[in-house]
Amino acid sequence: MQTPNLTMSPESPDNPFRARPSRAKYYESAILGLMRVATYVILLCGAAIIGTIVVKGAATLFQSSFPFVNVTFLSEAPETLHIFEYEGRKMELGDRAYRDFLRSEAARGSTAKPVGEQSIVYSAGGIFPNIVGTILLVVGSMAIALVLGVSSAIYLNEYAQQGRWVNFIRLAVLNLAGVPSIVFGLFGFGMFVIFLGWKTSLMAGWFTLAFMVLPVVITASEEALKAVPRSFREGSLALGATKWQTIRKAVLPFALPGILTSSILGIARVAGETAPIMFTAAYVIRDRLPWDVERVADFFFQGVMALPYHIYVVSTKIPQNEHTERIQYGTALVFLLIVAAIATSSILLRNRLRRANKW
Repeated sequence: MQTPNLTMSPESPDNPFRARPSRAKYYESAILGLMRVATYVILLCGAAIIGTIVVKGAATLFQSSFPFVNVTFLSEAPETLHIFEYEGRKMELGDRAYRDFLRSEAARGSTAKPVGEQSIVYSAGGIFPNIVGTILLVVGSMAIALVLGVSSAIYLNEYAQQGRWVNFIRLAVLNLAGVPSIVFGLFGFGMFVIFLGWKTSLMAGWFTLAFMVLPVVITASEEALKAVPRSFREGSLALGATKWQTIRKAVLPFALPGILTSSILGIARVAGETAPIMFTAAYVIRDRLPWDVERVADFFFQGVMALPYHIYVVSTKIPQNEHTERIQYGTALVFLLIVAAIATSSILLRNRLRRANKW
C-alpha cells in the first residue's frame, strides 16, 4: 500500500484524509451562515440606534463656540419654551428669559405685544435636576442591592444546609429575575409608598429598584463565591480562623471581581427603568434640588426628577416637533454617557481587584 504524502495539501484530491462533502456539512455551513448574518444584522441595528442618538444628541449637547458644550442644557432645570414674533423678529426664549424679556420691554415703555405665541413645555432650559436624580437613584439602589444580595449569596453558599429548600430558594430567585419591571413598580407602590408611608420618595425608589435587580446580584455573587477554590477555605480553617474570618479574608477578596460584574449588569437595568420610578420616586417637574431641604431626613423622603422618566414624558405626553426632538435626543445621549461612566468605573474597579487578588 502506498504511503500518503503528508506534505500534500489537505484539499488535494490525492489526499485520502481530506474532508468529504456531506449533507450534514452543507446543513452546518448553512446554519453557520444564518447565524453570522443574524449577528451582523443585530450589530447593525444596534449601531444605527446608538449612532442616531449620538448624532442628533450631539447637536444639543455640543456647540461650535467656546466652551463647546451646552452648559445651559447641563446646568439648568427644564423650562417651557416660548416661541413668538416681536417687532418683526422671531424669538425663542425659555420661561425665565421670557418673563425677564417682558419686564424689560415694559420698563422700556414698549407697547408692542408678542405675536403668534406658542408654548412647548419641557423644551427649554436643561436637565440638571434629572441628572442628579438619576445618579442618586442608581447609586443608592445598587448600594442596597449589593449589601442585601451579597449577604444572601454568602448565606446560601457558605452557611445554608444544601438541600431541597435551598434549591427551591435559588429557583425562586431565578424566577424573580424574569418578572417585568412594571410588576416591581406596582409592588414598590403598594409596599413602600402606601403601606410603609414613604410616599413618592428616593427611599421608595431605592428599595424598589434594589429588589428588582436583587436576583441578578444574588445569582452572580453566588457563582463568584463558588468559583473560589475550596482549598482556600480549608487552609484558612486549618490555621484556626473562624468561619466568618475565612469568608471575609480568604473568600470575599477573590470573589469581589465577580460580584462587581453583577453590579455592572444591575446598573444597566436599574438606570433605564421607567415604570418602577414612575410609581415610587419620580416627579415630572420639581422646583428644588434634592439637597435643598431643612432636615437631613427630608433628603431621603422626597421625590426626584430622573432622565428615563423625563424622556418618557417629553416623547409621549406633549406634541412632537423639532424642539421636543432636540430635548429627547440630547437627554438620551447624556443618559447613555452617565450609564457608561458608572459602568466603566465598576469595570475599572473590578479589573484592579482582579489584578490584586490572583490565585
